Amino acid sequence: MMRPFRFFVAVSLVTLMVGGSFASEPKRESSDLVTPDQDWPWWRGPERNGIANAQQTPPRSWNQSKNVSWMAELPGRGHGSPIVVGDCVIVTTAETDLKLQSVICLDRDSGKRRWKTVVHRNGLPPKSNKKSSDASTTAAFDGVRLYVNFMSHGAVYTTALSMDGEQLWQRKISDYIVHQGYGSSPAIYRDLLIVSADNKGGGAVAALNRRTGEFVWRRERPSLPNYPSPIVLNLYGKDQLLLTGCERVSSFDPLSGKTLWEFEGATTECVTSTVTDGERIFTSGGYPRNHVAAVRADGSGKIEWENTTRVYVPSMLVKDNHLYAVADAGVAICWDSQTGEQRWKHRLGGTFTASPVMVGNLIYATNEAGRTFVYHATPAKFELLAQNQLGDEVFATPTICDGRIFMRVAETQDDRRRERLYCLGKQD
Repeated sequence: MMRPFRFFVAVSLVTLMVGGSFASEPKRESSDLVTPDQDWPWWRGPERNGIANAQQTPPRSWNQSKNVSWMAELPGRGHGSPIVVGDCVIVTTAETDLKLQSVICLDRDSGKRRWKTVVHRNGLPPKSNKKSSDASTTAAFDGVRLYVNFMSHGAVYTTALSMDGEQLWQRKISDYIVHQGYGSSPAIYRDLLIVSADNKGGGAVAALNRRTGEFVWRRERPSLPNYPSPIVLNLYGKDQLLLTGCERVSSFDPLSGKTLWEFEGATTECVTSTVTDGERIFTSGGYPRNHVAAVRADGSGKIEWENTTRVYVPSMLVKDNHLYAVADAGVAICWDSQTGEQRWKHRLGGTFTASPVMVGNLIYATNEAGRTFVYHATPAKFELLAQNQLGDEVFATPTICDGRIFMRVAETQDDRRRERLYCLGKQD
């Protein structure tokens, strides 16, 4: 069924709500609002926490033919997640043979390509971590424009595109010394676009005017490799821009870039996006030490609990004062978010890079070999409901919205790696 195009405007609680009421907002550039349960406009979804609308009923079982609404071939390689907005699905990709980094728009209902825009040519970085790609970031959509980060020609650039694929502006954020790769996705906050580029050469976190691309503020960062995406959460009556890694936990005023608080409490290299239970934020890292820690987000610097579990790449989930994680080594874990007490632990199998996604009381977790485990999000016990195989390789986090799963996989045919995007939905 074709649907009219609908512009999604950032109505997320984490971006617009302050102290229980709507903060002052910039003038809307579109009057059409799309409800968050129908779209997935940026990394980790409408609330930036990896949780889909609880009323959705995506399939629990699938394979290459079962519950497949459509499949689209993707050129090149990319580990960024698809975003789903209106009648479009947007993905980033990099084609090593052609030395291109691009944004691709597919039709949401059919998977047919609408357009492809080349953002960078001949600027691919030298080979880095074998698990990284040159298109590992997820795009963001503000209701009018698309935004995407790429590392190219030795620097990180943020680019704005129209929904027709026209380039509107491009801004260099920071020079970038390659260590493991680059994967920080942009965050939309009011009329700002917030981006980060931590790296060994000394990167930056910055806020850009979404319409013009001009810097509103910019902060230099330590000369250390680090990979999280910036996240804005409302905690203790104020919106806070949070970054972990570089051997610290940092909170900034997202409007001005002013430091709200900062203290030691993270390792050097982090990847996961911060989540909260309303009082604490949860930081995890994997180099040079493994850790998961609960940090009081009031600026006190208090670390309420910590353990040495390696949750380095997959981001975590919070529900009903419990923290759910999938360790890189394939172990699902549930902790009490207030005390750190382990409720259960269960080995799923395989290695994980993609982050788990929650729908209602279910968690969908996909390992690097393309096997997705569906299990209950409950502290009582681990209960596996289904296992599904799709593709030979998965690094991108699946997107779940409007009752469908958008999964980016790689399949090997005739010794050739092919990347594909599947749309999975219950079939009559």
